[in-house]
Amino acid sequence: MTVSTTNADPRAEARAGDYANPEALVSPDWAVEHLKDPKVRFVEVDVDTAAYEQSHLPGAVGWNWTSQLSDGIRRDVASRDDLQKLLRESGIGRDTHIVLYGDNNNWFAAWAYWQLKLHGWEVVSLLNGGRKYWLDNGLPVTTDAPSHQQTDVEVGKPSWELRAFRDDILPRLGDRGLTLVDVRSPAEYSGELLAPPGLSETAQRAGHIPGAQSIPWAQTVREDGTFKSRDELKALYEGKQVTPDKDVIAYCRIGERSSHSWFVLRELLGYPKVRNYDGSWTEWGSLVGVPIERSASAG
Repeated sequence: MTVSTTNADPRAEARAGDYANPEALVSPDWAVEHLKDPKVRFVEVDVDTAAYEQSHLPGAVGWNWTSQLSDGIRRDVASRDDLQKLLRESGIGRDTHIVLYGDNNNWFAAWAYWQLKLHGWEVVSLLNGGRKYWLDNGLPVTTDAPSHQQTDVEVGKPSWELRAFRDDILPRLGDRGLTLVDVRSPAEYSGELLAPPGLSETAQRAGHIPGAQSIPWAQTVREDGTFKSRDELKALYEGKQVTPDKDVIAYCRIGERSSHSWFVLRELLGYPKVRNYDGSWTEWGSLVGVPIERSASAG
């Protein structure tokens, strides 16, 4: 067994009471106290699918976003059957509190969170700071693969009230009741860059959906990986006219960064009508005949 800890302190607090849905986020302190809690299952979901094997929270299971949370044949998120199978193999029962975390400030952890919410899973949280904060502060890690008894848990049929499709957007371009939030980098938004270096999922054209506001996902987190305060987040979005009275749709390249911003808008700020367009730029930028914009003004 290879478990390591240090006495690094202080640890970031989630400030959960400041957010609209306090249960959506747990602090690193809370996580340390619940590492051996049988009713809690920590799940790591990384951009770098090899990171989990290098180290992870004791008892945590690893989910591979490329093979377990997406269907490359259908170009879609995991099906109900696939998600149910994944939960069962991870030893997750209906009363299990799932705590998701990962690298890149919880990109794909937020994507997994969003998929669970599509299927009505209630008791699920993100670990504030994700893998970055945990490792930077020398909190307990291991390389041991956990063994959890398989369950017979079932998940509900997916509801699309939290998911947007291209046909939800195209007929409403210019609609003042709809606000589009492009969470990619300013260079992607402006059309200077098609996709971040090294990422294979791309589109035919560069730019952004007409009328979309540029609010990069990274502006929602601090340097240590934890989320900014509710007041800071509120000022960030309302400063770009993204307000709770609007129908808000977030998008990025393939839906993982926009899941992160969806989480901020819905769970931390409490926006009632916010959806994630996971088709995002890989779909929109490759569609024939749909309008795009290119602009140097972003972020």
